[in-house]
Amino acid sequence: MKRGNSKMRNLNLLTLGIAVSVSLTGCSRPEPVAESIRPALVIRVQANPDADRAVYTGEVRARHEADLAFRIAGKLVSRQVDVGSRVGTGDVLARLDPADSALNADAARAQAAAGETEYLFAKAELDRYSSLREKNFISQAAYDAKLNAFSAARARFEQARSQASLAGNQAAYAALHADHAGVITAIYADPGQVVGAGQVVMKLARPEEKEVVVAVAENRLAELRAASEASIRLWAEPGKTYRGKVREIAPNADAMTRTFAVKVSMLEVGPVVRLGMTASVMFMGTATPSVLLPLAAVTQKEGQALVWVVEGADNKVAPRPVTIGEYGDNGVPILSGLSVGERVVVAGVHKLLPGQVVRPLMQATALKP
Repeated sequence: MKRGNSKMRNLNLLTLGIAVSVSLTGCSRPEPVAESIRPALVIRVQANPDADRAVYTGEVRARHEADLAFRIAGKLVSRQVDVGSRVGTGDVLARLDPADSALNADAARAQAAAGETEYLFAKAELDRYSSLREKNFISQAAYDAKLNAFSAARARFEQARSQASLAGNQAAYAALHADHAGVITAIYADPGQVVGAGQVVMKLARPEEKEVVVAVAENRLAELRAASEASIRLWAEPGKTYRGKVREIAPNADAMTRTFAVKVSMLEVGPVVRLGMTASVMFMGTATPSVLLPLAAVTQKEGQALVWVVEGADNKVAPRPVTIGEYGDNGVPILSGLSVGERVVVAGVHKLLPGQVVRPLMQATALKP
């Protein structure tokens, strides 16, 4: 009987030990799991020397251009030049049919000759009557009548002579001459066409002074007025840069494009520069230098633009408020808030937490506008 009680007591102690062991095992803490470090695409901020430049495409033109036209109406019978022709001062460029103007000149000369005859006759009569008046052979009234006739004849003669001179000039206007040396850049009339007085028939440019004409939006005019200089590069000569300066900004916008024409004088001109060439004009302004980041690198919080910067050797990320410019197709310019050399996360920024450790995957340096 005692042996049975001893066995039962030993069994109860064993059961109690197992229960305590299980209980202690259930209360123990699990081993910590190592946190995985998330990879992040990162770029390094780099100063952009061209960030304050605005680039426009324009056309090389002559500073001095003139629309040439006949002073009289008529039928164009000949044209001695074509587009691209070089002409000298006084060269004949085109001619009108001279028949009508020649007839008018002949008629005016004949009328002037008749007026001269009447004038000479009236002068001789006045001289005779003056002699007779001195001898009192005629009355003062008779003399005054001859004096009036002489004055009228002299006035008619002067009028006829002026008309003859005008008709002669009109006949000379049938030939269109070049006022100065230059290049014909446009033709608007062909032989056989009837043109009116003052109707433009061709354009003459003086190529010694050249400029580039570009179209600028109204929100960029202030930058151009503050620009200290301009650099001009021709598409036909990409390795060469010419100095330029803003000469004129149009006072009103173009009705179709709503842009303002800006003329940039070329301070130096090489032999390759020709009228009509395409050129790129870069204006050096006073804007704050900026760096361009991809659109995915910028996020918003309560209306404030933020970027995530990788800080320190432990690669922890932290949000950084920044000032941004206008969004573009290539990215968004960061005007302030970042320093050269800092690392910025450019992908998956909406999943980051302050102080989170990342494994940087370096990309190329910041984009350029």
